[in-house]
Amino acid sequence: MIDPTKLMRGAILALAILGAAPLAGTAVPLVGVQVTQAAEQLVSSVLFDGNHRFTDAQLIKMVDLSSSGIFTQQRLQADTESIRQAYDADGFTKVTVTARTEPVDDGRVRVTFVVDEGKRAGIAAINFTGNNAIGAGSLKSAISTKESGFLSWLLKDDTYDEQKIAVDRERIRLYYANRGFPDTQVTSVGQYDEAKNAYFINFTVNEGEKYEFGTVGIETSIDGLNADGLKGSIRTGQNQRYSVSDLQKSVEGMSYDATTQGYSFADVRARLDRDATNHKFNITYLVDEGPRVYVERINITGNTKTRDFVIRRELSFAEGDPFNRSMVVRGRTAIQNLGYFSAVDITTEQGSSSDKIVLNIAVTEQSTGDYGATAGYSTTEGVLGEISLTERNFLGRGQYLRAAIGASQSGRTFDFSFTEPRFAGLKVSAGVDAYHRISDETSSGFYGSTATGGQLRMGLPITRDLSATVFAGGEHKTIVDKDAPKSTLQVDGKVYNKAFAGYTLTWNTLDDTKKPTEGLYATFTQQYVGWDFSYVKSEAKARYFVPVMEDSGVIASIKGQVGVINDLSGNGVNSAEAFNPGSQLIRGFEGRGLGPRLTTGEYLGSTMYAGVSAEIQFPIPVLPESYGLTGAIWADAAWVDGLPSFGANTIDAGSTNTQLRTSIGASIIWDSPFGPLRGDFAHVLNKATSDRTQVFQLTIQTLL
Repeated sequence: MIDPTKLMRGAILALAILGAAPLAGTAVPLVGVQVTQAAEQLVSSVLFDGNHRFTDAQLIKMVDLSSSGIFTQQRLQADTESIRQAYDADGFTKVTVTARTEPVDDGRVRVTFVVDEGKRAGIAAINFTGNNAIGAGSLKSAISTKESGFLSWLLKDDTYDEQKIAVDRERIRLYYANRGFPDTQVTSVGQYDEAKNAYFINFTVNEGEKYEFGTVGIETSIDGLNADGLKGSIRTGQNQRYSVSDLQKSVEGMSYDATTQGYSFADVRARLDRDATNHKFNITYLVDEGPRVYVERINITGNTKTRDFVIRRELSFAEGDPFNRSMVVRGRTAIQNLGYFSAVDITTEQGSSSDKIVLNIAVTEQSTGDYGATAGYSTTEGVLGEISLTERNFLGRGQYLRAAIGASQSGRTFDFSFTEPRFAGLKVSAGVDAYHRISDETSSGFYGSTATGGQLRMGLPITRDLSATVFAGGEHKTIVDKDAPKSTLQVDGKVYNKAFAGYTLTWNTLDDTKKPTEGLYATFTQQYVGWDFSYVKSEAKARYFVPVMEDSGVIASIKGQVGVINDLSGNGVNSAEAFNPGSQLIRGFEGRGLGPRLTTGEYLGSTMYAGVSAEIQFPIPVLPESYGLTGAIWADAAWVDGLPSFGANTIDAGSTNTQLRTSIGASIIWDSPFGPLRGDFAHVLNKATSDRTQVFQLTIQTLL
């Protein structure tokens, strides 16, 4: 990418050389000016000293002087300033850059830039005034500039940048505009504290009045258009709070629905009539025939890694198709949602005729590879860890690739996953998963196993919120039971082969899958397992999120889950295939810590379970938002029942003297750079006599 600053300096230098060249060659002297031709010096090498924030390779791209290039004092001064500005933009406000030149052989010169970085300036505090309706914590989470914290050295998100602050002002305005405040105005002031080497930033918010949506109607001038068929895309319900995002999504959805009815030039606009007395906006969606303009050409720039076709397939139109403004906005959103680009800009220009238009899509690539390391702890597994490599845009083709290695005190796991999001060019994903899992023998597990398996899967959208996945695969498992205590359920060296096929339905209306505040996420999975087994396993899980106090950061959720295994063999469910409910069902219990077990202490498992959990998450007031820490209180209840096949063994009556378990507790959740981690402190209220409990566990935060 061409640096505009370098381009301007180069242009000025070129003009100066071109302007001086004719004068130097003419025999007519300039009046009052003595022209002296000096011998040009070439640069032998460019070196850097004292730089830590930027590497030599990064700094060399910032300067015009280079090996075998022409040395001038003007270039030297310009390059010194370029380096200083780069450091200043990254928070090193006290940086000094000096240049040292040394003559070398053949009349050349060696240039060394000496950098004294100083200490990097941070953000001491971010304050808000005038924000009566929305708390400072919520506003801080909406902006990209963060206060300096103990992870700032890693995240580098506490840099004061005027352009970044301008973007944050707009983010705050939009945050208000999506929460009922259409007239909010935001200003900001940044003050540098020399003693603390840090900035104090104050955002002043003029919130304006809060509004709701009033009456909602549709008017159309297009003959034959079914206006009622567009109502399903309207998100601006009467008496709901005003939201500019809901307005935009409604317009986009209605335009798309009109297109599916065959009206490609349909133009949808929202007419808002302000009722200042009642603080409402009455909305009329106007659906009219737009100008008959066609897309002549689509130009894509900036995609240095991502292939053109990955971007084009996110557009619901192609070159030669009718131009629809809402479809362009919808396409821009789809490209942004890929997560491959930090910025997506779409502009238009006149085509070769008045009825043709050219679209220019400019993208800025961002890193799509993640090197992850996660850790956890449980009283049964001990320290848990996983190292993973994930690439979300493999080879620039939009493919997903993940490889992971996990280990604990009782086993190792090796996982591989690959997904093609647009199989055969259709809106159908296809993928393959493979794994190898080693489970060691333990005193509580009695026997171990080595399992290798995999599956093929395909996914497709059914509606806007509902999707389906079908899968089929197999597994080869070998039982390992060489050490005491010996299992009475399994035999050392026993081999189990199984083949399975099934489907999963997913319903997702969450506002944000990473940090949801409202909406429902639910799955239903059913599969048939055959070969050495014969049974049907069904599981349903759902979680609903709702804000407790609007814009306070306090979020409530309720989760329900149920599972059942129906044996079709007539011999009962093998214990190796039974459910092993643990902390994912109810917190406060060890893995394999609740449910039927034998009198020998060997865990049997269950064929049925059901559970419900209620949780409230909230920001921790005494901690800065930049720490990424939130708290939670919760209550869990679970029902575990159903006996797998256990032969001539005897069931421990103390493990089945109650099917109901309950617990309460509190948690600390950390949005770490390695993924969301949570530590749960639990107190068990009700349990079976032989159940095994634990007070604390550290796990990865999940939706279900």
